[in-house]
Amino acid sequence: MESVTARSWLVPVVGLLLAVFAVVSGELVLAGLLPPVAADFGVEIPTAGLLITAYAAAVALASPLLAVLTAGIPRRRLLIATMILFVAGDVLCAVAQDYWMLLAARILVATFHGLFFGIAMVFAARLAPPGRQATAVSLVLAGVNAATILGMPLGTAIGNGYGWRATFWILAAIAALAALVLLWLVPKDKSGGVTRPDFAAEFRAATQPAILICYLNIIFALLGVFTLVSYISPILTEGHGIPIAYVPWVLFAMGICGFFGNLLAGRLGDWNGVVTMIGSLSINVVILAVLGSLSNLGWSVVILLCAFQLVGFCFPAPVQTRILKEAAAAPNLASTLISSAFNVGIALGAATGGAAIASGWAYAQLPWVTAIASGCALIGTLGLLAYDRRRKAVPA
Repeated sequence: MESVTARSWLVPVVGLLLAVFAVVSGELVLAGLLPPVAADFGVEIPTAGLLITAYAAAVALASPLLAVLTAGIPRRRLLIATMILFVAGDVLCAVAQDYWMLLAARILVATFHGLFFGIAMVFAARLAPPGRQATAVSLVLAGVNAATILGMPLGTAIGNGYGWRATFWILAAIAALAALVLLWLVPKDKSGGVTRPDFAAEFRAATQPAILICYLNIIFALLGVFTLVSYISPILTEGHGIPIAYVPWVLFAMGICGFFGNLLAGRLGDWNGVVTMIGSLSINVVILAVLGSLSNLGWSVVILLCAFQLVGFCFPAPVQTRILKEAAAAPNLASTLISSAFNVGIALGAATGGAAIASGWAYAQLPWVTAIASGCALIGTLGLLAYDRRRKAVPA
């Protein structure tokens, strides 16, 4: 990769942010379009919901395999190729003639989702100057926040007003724009050649003890978050008496807090990643315990949920930066498995929340599940700290 000056490294990272916004908006927007999609194809809403489940499953399963199979392709070329495939996938979604064609298109897009994120994170870390890797990763992850704050609600509004297919046409246009931006801004690989993939090295890098601990922590953390987020509307309305008309505004406020928490994570992660993760998880366990212990908090619940988002988003950037540092010599498989871990946590979170409700838990009690999961991630992070200290104590 060509050298990037201290002043210019932010420019291609912002290009990666736009690409992440396009990809994540495409992933999230279908959740707001299930009713019109179900009506258009004559299926029940739970059946349409399988489009979301299949997407997460495809990300988790296909990403590691593709990371290995594409290890010999120059990263910049592969990054742009994946964006072109996202354009094609969004177009196929827009022209889908039946449910099964839409499902196939969603799986096609999801197949390259984890691969794209793995490459984007590696690029961000390599473009940044020494000591700024966590900041670079957090800026790219700000695309996720932007998709949550703007992409999903705007895409839902467009789909409800002009038809759900219009949303996917616009997503295809945004993805095409992102591909052009990446082509323009992302520097070429310095070598310009293809490195023969070393599968053994990739596997060793992805299965180092520190990295395995990080994957486990991601799964627990996301399990907790999506136990809460999947049922946030009834938690607010039934658990704490917030009128349904104000729920979108609460979600918007939470998204804004998550955005700033992610930017804060970059600074704190560059200072000390493990301590940042421990602090984030510790504070959130306390917040969630308070949330789970009380009901009918009224508008006070919004303050706690915004604090939960602000603090919680101090976790993803440091944990991903740690994985990239550990696997710097062979990052392809290790970086792509980050998306697999995230999607496993997302799927388990929604299922765990549903199981808790089915077993008799009140919606206002669900934060306890999140607190327990966050506590498990905290224990794992403390284990990572102990591992680091032990490794330093052992002579090389």
